[in-house]
Amino acid sequence: MNRTIKKLGEAELEIMQVIWSSEGAVTSNYILQQLHGLRQWKLSTLMTSLSRLTEKGFLSCDRSTGSNLYSPVISENAYRTKESRRFLDKLYHSSLQNMVATLYSSKEIKASELRELREYLDSLEDEL
Repeated sequence: MNRTIKKLGEAELEIMQVIWSSEGAVTSNYILQQLHGLRQWKLSTLMTSLSRLTEKGFLSCDRSTGSNLYSPVISENAYRTKESRRFLDKLYHSSLQNMVATLYSSKEIKASELRELREYLDSLEDEL
């Protein structure tokens, strides 16, 4: 994908996660209901964020039904991929090995997680 995917703020990401996890287009009231407990938002605040997400190219808004229906334009996987790459590039100079080494040396990776990673990498190698 050549199109530049912009970075989401924390609240925007929460909104997008609600939309990505839904089965189809959703209304602002649906989103507000799903965010209940995470954020104490008024509908007007959510509408501002939805408008911003539409302007950024994350959402499309169908107004033909009488109520605004929001659908993702960018998939969750595409966003995760882009953000993972940004994170790796920015903090670890594009080195996955450096990231794992940092986490391991600071005892942030458990032995079980290393085994899981090793098994995953072995399965990828088996596919080659």
